Amino acid sequence: MKTPNLFVLTGLLICGLNLSPADAKVIEADLCIYGGTSAGVAAAMQAARMGKTAVVAEPGQHLGGLSSGGLGATDIGNKAAIGGISRTFYARIARHYAADAAWKFETREEYFRKRGGSQVQATDLQTAGSTQATMWTFEPHVAEMIFQQMLREAGVPAHFEQRLASVKKNGARLAEIVMDNGTVYRARMFIDATYEGDLMARAGLSFTVGREANARYGETLNGGRAQTPYHQFTVPVDPYVKPGEPAS
Repeated sequence: MKTPNLFVLTGLLICGLNLSPADAKVIEADLCIYGGTSAGVAAAMQAARMGKTAVVAEPGQHLGGLSSGGLGATDIGNKAAIGGISRTFYARIARHYAADAAWKFETREEYFRKRGGSQVQATDLQTAGSTQATMWTFEPHVAEMIFQQMLREAGVPAHFEQRLASVKKNGARLAEIVMDNGTVYRARMFIDATYEGDLMARAGLSFTVGREANARYGETLNGGRAQTPYHQFTVPVDPYVKPGEPAS
């Protein structure tokens, strides 16, 4: 009978040790964002701006969700309604395509001639200030590159192939989430920024599929509406708890 291979036995022992909960990789932050979608990137940036530490755990291999996955034509009517971190993204898109090197398959002039007036004009990309020019269509790899830059500048790490396996709660509060590779994320707050809502479901949160009835929350503008020019309500909607008071 052959003597067991010492290296094989050692390898099996090491693998067994790596699966031990005591040896699992633990990542801690103020905020853990499950899902590296565009919403997840924006949440991470905002957390960093507020002086909090954040980490992104993405089940797949890419940042940006639909925006970097092929949905490169933004369906937007009144572009002036878009601000904040979202507008920063579109400004960076414009800044990228202001460079001649960005145009590999057609010229800038050819592209804008086909698009008509729905985009910022080709000359605007070259002459307007970087905070003014925006562009609303883009290539998927460009979107992902910009999302990566935004996270890097915010100092937020992103970990990929992080598929949720279980959660741990202290009472009603979510304390940590565990991935199928054994990695543990602990945070004071969690955000489910995926499209599927697996973390929300695992945590046992209630949720609603579709639109609630108007009477549920005393709303009058929710649901499908026949008259929404440029995708906007025809009446002003104040976003503040106390109307007109940004501090609220």
